[in-house]
Amino acid sequence: MLPDPGAFVVVGTPRLSSRTGEAWEFTKISTVDSEIASQPDARPARQSPQPSGTARPRIRVGVIFGGQSAEHDVSLMSAASVLKAIDHSRFEVVPLAISKAGKWLTETQSASLLASGSALASPEIGSGHPENDEYPIAPSGAHATGFDVPSERMRGVDVVFPVLHGPYGEDGTVQGLLELAGIAYVGSGVLGSALGMDKVKMKEVLAYHGLPVVEWRSFRRWQWREERERVVADSEVFGYPCFVKPANLGSSIGVSKAHDRAELVAALAEAFSHDEKAIVEPAIDAREIEVSVIGNHHPRASIAGEIVPSNEFYDYAAKYLDGKSELHIPADLSATDAAEVRHLAVRAFLALECAGLARADFFLDRQTGKWFVNELNTMPGFTSISMYPKLWEASGVLYQDLISELIELAISRWKERHQTFA
Repeated sequence: MLPDPGAFVVVGTPRLSSRTGEAWEFTKISTVDSEIASQPDARPARQSPQPSGTARPRIRVGVIFGGQSAEHDVSLMSAASVLKAIDHSRFEVVPLAISKAGKWLTETQSASLLASGSALASPEIGSGHPENDEYPIAPSGAHATGFDVPSERMRGVDVVFPVLHGPYGEDGTVQGLLELAGIAYVGSGVLGSALGMDKVKMKEVLAYHGLPVVEWRSFRRWQWREERERVVADSEVFGYPCFVKPANLGSSIGVSKAHDRAELVAALAEAFSHDEKAIVEPAIDAREIEVSVIGNHHPRASIAGEIVPSNEFYDYAAKYLDGKSELHIPADLSATDAAEVRHLAVRAFLALECAGLARADFFLDRQTGKWFVNELNTMPGFTSISMYPKLWEASGVLYQDLISELIELAISRWKERHQTFA
């Protein structure tokens, strides 16, 4: 049974426009239960200062980035921002890159990849002599049950920040590896990450918990190959226009808006080129509202922001390339709607077994005023200008402090999960 969905924190509402560049001023607009507010993950307190003359050892943070998904380059941008902004007086960073070919790179190679800002030209990276290449994580044998960690720097990592977007990073795979390795990590666990990645299973779980979602149909690639006419006919039940999306991908990659049958067929083909499962939804006339969530057992929600896309919908170009989309922080919502969307964000976070962080994306139907949960992103874009940190900045949490809090939450969650085995 889910915890009381009313148990969440509303941070505040800014009185000044974000466009003015003036300082934000906040007023408390909801009462926070004192028991919840006192919980460690409501806002981890800074540790007490060390006695004079003693230096607290820095926490070693492995930042994993890159990966095999189509969101590889987005991950590089997120990781570069994290490495630049992290509090280096508290944390020692170990960069850990994964190439597009799935190779775990050495520290030197990781730094080169990050500096390049894009995937390295060669899909196979290494000296040509694997025994001399110091990969941070590698299988310990053909029939291994665990993993060897040959790099001395990796051996001393206290916590990992997997700044990976999309499959093979945000979907529970890397989280499972870190669980096996016994290393604390930022973000949701295996289950929460997997549910956050798969749009179909996410909708099923959200609907089960009574959260409003847009209707959908889902299809497999084998169905598209063997029963194409039926897939098209079943997709047309919603009429036009409709959206077609890969079920397991983010950043709007592979997403299309179809206005007729010809566009629908092309959209399905595009979605199946990225994933073996696709989802079809009716297009509704709605505003796009986003809320950032942070915490473990007692998550809290930021103020809401609104995206006004430069294109017909918020596609990859509108998100990352043309720079013409507008982000309104805070979103122009009534007090009732602002409170409701935060409430829904925390309910969805808990329903999907999320931890650490997530960005909850919503549709607000312009005709009916009804809210719909579009999706939760368990490792959202994390540059300093991405929506997730911008919403927290507008809510009074600076980017560097946000990174610190997420690391603290990761360590706290790991300690609690391993109490049973102590």
